[in-house]
Amino acid sequence: MSTGLDIAPTAQRVRWSTLDGEARLRVLQRPGRDGAQALARSVAALIDKVRGGGDDALRAITARLDGVALQSFEVSEAEFAAAEALVPANLRDAMACAAARIEAFHAPGALQGYSVETAPGVVCERLVRPIARVGLYVPAGSAPLPSTALMLGVPARLAGCAQVVLCTPPRRDGSADPAVLVAARMTGVHRVFKLGGAQAIAALALGTAQVPACDKVFGPGNAWVTEAKRQLAQAGDIAIDLPAGPSEVLVIADAGADPEFIAADLLSQAEHGPDSQVLLVSDAPALIAAVEVALARQLDALPRADIARQALARSRLVEVDSLEDAFALSNLYAPEHLILALREPRRWLDRVTSAGSIFLGDHTPEALGDYCSGTNHVLPTDGAAHAWSGVGVAAFQKTISVQTATPGGIAAIGPDAIAIAEAEGLQAHANAVRLRLPEARA
Repeated sequence: MSTGLDIAPTAQRVRWSTLDGEARLRVLQRPGRDGAQALARSVAALIDKVRGGGDDALRAITARLDGVALQSFEVSEAEFAAAEALVPANLRDAMACAAARIEAFHAPGALQGYSVETAPGVVCERLVRPIARVGLYVPAGSAPLPSTALMLGVPARLAGCAQVVLCTPPRRDGSADPAVLVAARMTGVHRVFKLGGAQAIAALALGTAQVPACDKVFGPGNAWVTEAKRQLAQAGDIAIDLPAGPSEVLVIADAGADPEFIAADLLSQAEHGPDSQVLLVSDAPALIAAVEVALARQLDALPRADIARQALARSRLVEVDSLEDAFALSNLYAPEHLILALREPRRWLDRVTSAGSIFLGDHTPEALGDYCSGTNHVLPTDGAAHAWSGVGVAAFQKTISVQTATPGGIAAIGPDAIAIAEAEGLQAHANAVRLRLPEARA
């Protein structure tokens, strides 16, 4: 019996209208869901080791997983100086330009305080304060990501966080990636530690003799990093920015889209890792076929073709009957990145209800957002875009409410408080207001 799925050379090709509800959910299932329970147990074991063994546990885990023995995890001034000398001028200039655009976009998004007189004599205010101690995680597994240091370091600086520490995995020679170090210094990060994976998140959450405990941790990562963030937040050890795991992109394209562009966009996310996922959704069968051909051709030329090929094996090319169906599918999936390769993309923007970041038109590849357009690439994945937003300055801030009531103010609104408190059966609450009213009304 036909399932509606035809196996293509690079990804599964799907005709959406032939699938029932259960089959549609299987098509949209993320790759990482299969071994979730085993992953959770492994991550919990790593966290327990760091919780009980501190730096000694970190050394043992780093030696086993990263293949390097480190006595001190913190990057020294000499290492920063060496990194400065190793980064080419053109890369430094590109990162500086990217940082400036990131700042230009993010600065207006900072939370603002305000004051409102909610009733005569009653003033309510909101104060904004930076989160004091924040930990940034910059992946560097199969590819170092200095861009992530920019995406996290710039808003942390704009928020005014007093202590900003960064963890990034060590290389086999015991050093950190030079470009990551330069980007960290460029944004004002205070301290950098050579730690990676779930153990780095545990160190930032729990603190050790070397690594300071933080109030909130930020950054993307693989399934291990994401699971560590989830467990440590659930245990109350730290706050987290958002679930930001393996990369994903969904492209909605019409018949006029360029198949070469689309294939390049799909591969740009597939090359992140074997657990990445990419989807093309289109009402144009001929375009889908052309994208298949372009994917196969472009894939062969990529240095990371093996990684991308593994990701494509769990990815989808979906034919829909209409663009309306494409947007319904996309909103159900809630992609980290959504590309609208449409002739009038802005006309369809109101149809999007859930996505981490949107890219409009043929000349706005997702890669611009990854690096230098100004928006943030630390975004919700795995469907979290249904309820979470990407990182911005506000994520590094907190708000505190303030209220002031004059005698006239409490006299005016106090009876409301008493009525609600008594309805809830909380007499002490009511008394706290009632006892003040005679003097206030005098």
